[in-house]
Amino acid sequence: MRFIRSERLIARMQDERSPFQKLADLLCDIVPANHDRTAPINMTIGEPGHAYPAFIPDVIIDNKADFGRYPPMRGTDDFRKAVEDWLNGRYDLGGLPLGEKNILPLNGTREGLFHAVIGARDWARFHFGKRLVNPAVLLPNPFYHTYIGAARAIEAEPVFLNGTPETGFLPDLDALAEDTKLLDRTVAFFYASPANPQGNAADIATWKKLIALARKHDFLILADECYSELYRETPPAGILEACEGDFSHVVTFHSLSKRSNLPGLRCGFAAGDPAFLTEWTKYRNLVAPQVSMPLQAAGAAAYRDEEHVIENRRLYNEKFDCVDRILGKDLPHDIPLAGFFLWLDVSAFGDDVSVTEKLWREVGVRVIPGSYLARPDISETNPGDGFLRIALVGTLEETKDAMTRLRACLIG
Repeated sequence: MRFIRSERLIARMQDERSPFQKLADLLCDIVPANHDRTAPINMTIGEPGHAYPAFIPDVIIDNKADFGRYPPMRGTDDFRKAVEDWLNGRYDLGGLPLGEKNILPLNGTREGLFHAVIGARDWARFHFGKRLVNPAVLLPNPFYHTYIGAARAIEAEPVFLNGTPETGFLPDLDALAEDTKLLDRTVAFFYASPANPQGNAADIATWKKLIALARKHDFLILADECYSELYRETPPAGILEACEGDFSHVVTFHSLSKRSNLPGLRCGFAAGDPAFLTEWTKYRNLVAPQVSMPLQAAGAAAYRDEEHVIENRRLYNEKFDCVDRILGKDLPHDIPLAGFFLWLDVSAFGDDVSVTEKLWREVGVRVIPGSYLARPDISETNPGDGFLRIALVGTLEETKDAMTRLRACLIG
């Protein structure tokens, strides 16, 4: 297994533009054909387009007086209880009482994922006694951009673990286990399941293997499970159910942005290792943003309602069924287990950057090259090469239109 861990690559990353800035620069001088008669379709941003639950505004209004109070960092009792009940209902946790020490509200999971690495570094130093001469943070490749920002914040070496078809689009834990020197200096491992953008998910055996590595080498697992509720048929396994009641070395992150179409609410949570969360709360009281109590009330109401989540899944699955029908056997594709991204292999039609340009120029469909979302390994192999990330966040009709255009452009 090739890990990406050289000073040359780290220096190159520091000068690199964001994926979306690179895409804007790539397409800025291209005017789509027939743009005056056919509206372009943007499928680059993973911002949910479905309606949020209708009851959310009323809950906020009912609790509006609490906008005049500073919210507690640990959250309200009601929010933690709603999350506790949801976790026990969603996963096989045996009715564990989690709310007091195992759950923290987050001002969106992005800030939580970022600040957790700072907490993980201090946790490794003071709780595990690690001598952090050259700390490492492990992350999947492709990856969510906040992961690398967090690694840079603590001046750790980001080590990218390729997710390829051969590894089931997840990090290869068996190969990783052989590198004991790397694991011994690891302070945190970002593990996304369902994977973003490929949509594959870890099973219980994989979660247990990862937990065993974390406990053997004393690092913190930061399990990003924000797409867990957007599954096709079978609910993905969660890391907490693999813990069997012992949450040491484990913190999971969940969000209402994807589950409930509430990206603007900025309300999610972290749950897991009570000792770590207790210490992390002390740090968060100094620098991290709280979640206002009216928004926590809205979040609690969202976690207590599954009807809107079922409808949300139905809408996404309807679009993936549409994709499957339109692309057919002529354009090979894999429908992901979860999430709302199509990770489409277009290597038969050219490299992913040139195919992105072609789709925008000829049919006005804007996607993002997979190589922009990943990093080359030591052999200069980029696991995103040849793939497009296509966000199915628009309407069913827009999805049909986009897939029809894409098929016509690539295979006629």
